Amino acid sequence: MDLATEKILAEVREGVGWLTINNPERRNAISLDMWDAMRQAVEAFGADPVVRCVVLRGAGEKAFASGADISQFEKERADAEAAMRYATISRAGRDALLGLEKPLLAMIRGFCMGGGLGIAMTADLRIASADAVLGIPAARLGIAYDAQNVANLVSLVGPSRAKDILITGRRLGAEEALAMGLVNRVVSVAELENTCTEITAQIVDNAPLSMRASKLTVKEILRGEGARDDALIVDLGRECFDSEDYQEGRRAFMEKRRPQFNGR
Repeated sequence: MDLATEKILAEVREGVGWLTINNPERRNAISLDMWDAMRQAVEAFGADPVVRCVVLRGAGEKAFASGADISQFEKERADAEAAMRYATISRAGRDALLGLEKPLLAMIRGFCMGGGLGIAMTADLRIASADAVLGIPAARLGIAYDAQNVANLVSLVGPSRAKDILITGRRLGAEEALAMGLVNRVVSVAELENTCTEITAQIVDNAPLSMRASKLTVKEILRGEGARDDALIVDLGRECFDSEDYQEGRRAFMEKRRPQFNGR
C-alpha cells in the first residue's frame, strides 16, 4: 500500500488490515505527516472488499501512541491559528477512523496517552496488555481536548470519570482502565497479539453487512432520540434481510456448517 510516510505502515493479511504507527524511537508520537498517512491508509482499507476488519497498533514494545509529537508544537501549534491548521489535518485522520464502517480494533501496549488515547477511542474494541498506561495530560500542557475526543471519552466512561481523567491529567493502569470501561479486555503482554488475532479471526468469519449494521446502529443510538436517523437503522436491517449473506447464513445453519459470507 502506497503511503505518504514510512512511519505509518499498512498491510492486509487474511482479511485483516494491519495499521502500525511506526515511530518507536519517539514512543510512536504522531506528526502531521503521520496523521495524513493514517487517513490514507484507513480510507484504502475501507474501500478494499478483501478487508473485513482493521487492527491499529504501535510499533515496538514501549507505546501504542504517546500522543502528538510535541517537538512539532513550536512550529505547527505555535498559536491559535497554527493550532487550527494542525487540528484540521489531525481531525481528518481521526474522522477517517470514526467513519470506517468495518470493525476497528486497537491493540494497546505500553503508553497510550493524549492524542494516542484519542485514536484508541475511535476503535470499536480496545485490547490492552497488562503493562498499558493510559491518560490525557492536556491539563499539564495547557491545551484543551476537543469536543469529539471528549464526547468519545464520556461515552466510554461517563461524565464523572471523564472529568477525573481530564482535570487531574493522571495516568491509569490497564486494570483501572478496564474497570472504567475505557478498554474492553486486559491480557498479558505475551498474549496480546494472539488475543487480537483470535478476535479478528472471529470477525472475518462474520457477515460484513450485519457487522456494519450493528456498528452504525450503535452510532445512531448514541446520538439520542432527537438526532438519530431511524430511517437509516430500518434501511440497515432491510439490507441485511435482503442480502445473499442472510440466505447463506440460514442455509449454513440448517446444514450445520460454517457460513461463507461475501458481503452482499
